[in-house]
Amino acid sequence: MNKQLEVHQPILTEEEMEQINFSLIEALHTNKQVYLTYYKNGQRITETGFIQFVDSLGNLFVFIDEVFELKNKMRLSELIDVRFT
Repeated sequence: MNKQLEVHQPILTEEEMEQINFSLIEALHTNKQVYLTYYKNGQRITETGFIQFVDSLGNLFVFIDEVFELKNKMRLSELIDVRFT
């Protein structure tokens, strides 16, 4: 049943990846809350939180989720969308 619910990871254009990077950097510097949509284990997941660290060269970022206030390390390549709340 779970296999049927899986979706393929979307392939982002160069422009979409740039927009995500700009949004991450702005959220980091202004401490604005964001909705992060990312791909993990065949699912699209959206969480709300704050960006704490971005390493574009290392392909990772750290965000603190709003619910449990936990630090989450993720790969930039897993991101699908970043929007301000």
